[in-house]
Amino acid sequence: MSDSSKTASSTASTSAQVSAPVESSTDAPQPSTSAASPATTTVKGVAGRDATMTGPIAARYAAATPAEKKILGLPLTGDHNAGTRDSGVVFQQFEGGVITARNADAGTPAYLTWGKIREAWNIERDASGKPVPVGTNGSAGPLGAVTSDVTTVGSTQQATFEHGKVTYNTATDKVTVVVNGKTVPSGL
Repeated sequence: MSDSSKTASSTASTSAQVSAPVESSTDAPQPSTSAASPATTTVKGVAGRDATMTGPIAARYAAATPAEKKILGLPLTGDHNAGTRDSGVVFQQFEGGVITARNADAGTPAYLTWGKIREAWNIERDASGKPVPVGTNGSAGPLGAVTSDVTTVGSTQQATFEHGKVTYNTATDKVTVVVNGKTVPSGL
């Protein structure tokens, strides 16, 4: 079966998609997986290169709303833009965001992270969460793995992480980062 046939087949099998809201009135994590989602999906990425997503990443991408796909943009290719971290966290980078999951096991929820929240999560930090020139970031950093999609309530966007949360107020352009219950500099 050709890649385009696989993609068409995968797309056809996602008619019972479940999508996470971009606007939500709860702080609770919003897992986004669907039993009808494909195990693998291939889409055209940056520079027309095919980007193949598998497992929870493919399921979350298939379940993404048109607005979420617009925010994400095209998938980036290459080993620094998709793969598995030492912790087991799997990821796919896009022009405007990232989809991550705790592991590649079927049924594992995957989450969208984008905008100022993604930027703050990607700041290199020491173990306490303070921005430093040479630290760790993303899921390997002090915030840890993502545990919710970015949700929007009014002018506030928020995502939760294994060890904290990042909040962005679009009206004030203020980013607040909390690591292990303590507010730390955003680094932005």
